[in-house]
Amino acid sequence: MPDAKIQLPAQVTATALGPWPGQDPLEATRIIRGELGSPHLPFLAELPDRGVGADAIGRTASLLVDLAVDVQPHGWRIVDRPGRDMVRARSALSTDINVLADIAGEEDSAAGELKVQLRGPLSLAAGLHLHNGERALIDHGARRDIAASLAAGVGAHLAKVAAAVPGARLVVQLDEPDIAPVLAGTIPTSSGYRTLRSVPGQEVQELWHVVIDALREAGAVEVAIAVPEIEAPFERILSAGADGIAVPLRALTTRQWEQLAEAVEAGKRLWAGALQADGPGGVPKASDVVESVRRPWQQLGLPLAGLGTVRVTPSGGLENQSPAAATEVLTRLTQVADGLNQLALG
Repeated sequence: MPDAKIQLPAQVTATALGPWPGQDPLEATRIIRGELGSPHLPFLAELPDRGVGADAIGRTASLLVDLAVDVQPHGWRIVDRPGRDMVRARSALSTDINVLADIAGEEDSAAGELKVQLRGPLSLAAGLHLHNGERALIDHGARRDIAASLAAGVGAHLAKVAAAVPGARLVVQLDEPDIAPVLAGTIPTSSGYRTLRSVPGQEVQELWHVVIDALREAGAVEVAIAVPEIEAPFERILSAGADGIAVPLRALTTRQWEQLAEAVEAGKRLWAGALQADGPGGVPKASDVVESVRRPWQQLGLPLAGLGTVRVTPSGGLENQSPAAATEVLTRLTQVADGLNQLALG
């Protein structure tokens, strides 16, 4: 079956990647939805400062079907029955969705889209441990089971989110921060004395496809895979059927930019991690961030009118910022989107 085509907007939009500072979902949701109103892309915040279960691995693992997890001394481990840590993760996620419903219900005109963020199946397998303490990534069967379990669990999750914001188009960001070492075979074993064997690229692509298909069936209108820029497997991402690529721009090679240009020309979306919020000078000027996108875009021969395929994001999560600084980042991102839109309109 051919991949579904998304309806690209006529303008650049802004979003952030999900991790947010603090422990108050009410404050976080008010800020995010206040700063990223239509046409931008507000998101369901992750608040890792809340502790166990609010981290990215625990949050996504809480959605797994027929696979239970709990925290052990070496991290999250697959266990026979759900423990209190999995219950805690589910409770925190449920609280976040309920808060979202309350705040969205108060809005005069809610944003037309909402983003949810999940840890992708490969990085999830790298972050979960088997009964023997080794990473689940080591075992082909475990990798397959985790992807299938995640695919089985995303439908109920997206249904809950959709009920919280009736009518909103749901966008999903699959985070794969460990994908380069997964493909290169450089992730250490639990002992640290050796590394896990590399996962074949074709298998990575197939596991992504399983999850992406499930997300689409659950109502997601757009699925982007977020990866670091080093050794980013753009071709694999697109072959798996993703609608877009989220990647920091700061260290992209010429060849990577060429691959992204090919993706844009094929109708895919670039989530451009153009704003580096953790630099020594604080939040950069909007004009500087606009230029960091415009320059390579035009050097590749892409028309400025085509910038509507871009979503601008920070280069990473904002969990290490203060809430005030994170809010400033969102404000700056919308200014960057405005600047790029002015270029697109000529």
